[in-house]
Amino acid sequence: MWRRRGELRDSYDVVIVGGGAHGLATAYYLGQLGVRNVAVLEKGYIGSGAAGRNTTILRSNYKTPEGARFYDQSVRMYERLSAELDFNLLFSQCGHLTLAHSDRAMFVMANRAEVNKLHGIDSQLVDAAEVARLCPELNVSEDVTYPIMGALYHPPGGIIRHDAVVWGYARGADRAGVEIHPYTEVQGFERSNGRISAVHTNRGTVKAGQVVSAVAGWSTLVCDLAGVGLPITTHILQACVTEPVKPLLDVVIVSSQMHVYISQSDRGEFVMGSEIEPWTTYRMQGTLNFLQDLTRHTLELFPQLEHARLLRSWAGLCDLSPDYSPILGKTEVENFHVSAGWGTYGFKAAPIVGRTLAELVASGRTPDLIAPFALERFYEDALVSELAAAAVSH
Repeated sequence: MWRRRGELRDSYDVVIVGGGAHGLATAYYLGQLGVRNVAVLEKGYIGSGAAGRNTTILRSNYKTPEGARFYDQSVRMYERLSAELDFNLLFSQCGHLTLAHSDRAMFVMANRAEVNKLHGIDSQLVDAAEVARLCPELNVSEDVTYPIMGALYHPPGGIIRHDAVVWGYARGADRAGVEIHPYTEVQGFERSNGRISAVHTNRGTVKAGQVVSAVAGWSTLVCDLAGVGLPITTHILQACVTEPVKPLLDVVIVSSQMHVYISQSDRGEFVMGSEIEPWTTYRMQGTLNFLQDLTRHTLELFPQLEHARLLRSWAGLCDLSPDYSPILGKTEVENFHVSAGWGTYGFKAAPIVGRTLAELVASGRTPDLIAPFALERFYEDALVSELAAAAVSH
């Protein structure tokens, strides 16, 4: 779908480190802005990182005004992205239910609904009877460990094919003249006069006008090479899928208290995930505890899945910032920009990240939409806390 990897040129106007959804989206929108001497460097195959390991859920029902506005723009871009890229991304806006199991959770959901409404986002608090109507397959009995009292209902939320998003952006960037270089690992940077002057890779050194780091869980390692420290910890996030079953679930189900999120793919697989693991690691290996806890809670919600067999499980890396919001834009190194600190939110934001970073690189000006997520906020005590807006607890 895109050109075979050629030899690296001696120099590029922009070098993007990371061939996932954020890096490829940035390359695509740079191409749309007329910046075409661009290289995307990916140490593995395209989409081999977080973009290929997430659970494909899209939503914009966040807690903070800054986050809600930002993710709302991303969902709106996703809605028309298949037509723009001429690539079927299989986006199903089936709706998103964040379950509440206590009075306090109902209060939090009501608060989030009001914040969302103030910013034009379709989001509302519903009671248990409405949850049962929206998802009759769900066990809403009171004879369970965590009875369902209500939910935050977000109709624009849904699921999409993550690999299709990666491939669509890669093909679009390629058509705009961007060079995509898989199996090209960045090993270091040259700095002079407060700028990155060159990028060292396993295939040689290239000069760079500007550099963008979009490597998710590897952000601290890549940014350390550039001399940019990030307040980030890296954890693994696990997920699994069942064998395909007949269509049963046509809405996304999330429970923060039970630490699960569940959807059904277009192929019939139940896609399930849980919270991040508390320890910091780069070892992407699954654990038995995850499968035991996840399946126990899933069966409380959907007891009819008792005999469904697990097909596979996997783990990916999450780069977690102190306020659970991303770090976007400029750094103290003049021409080195970052997309990092996404935790479990990154895939949802790919289109708006790509567009805003492309605008920053092309113009030198930080778009208003991402200004609150600047790295400097951690030194200025201007945090944007999205802690309570995670689909599951961190």
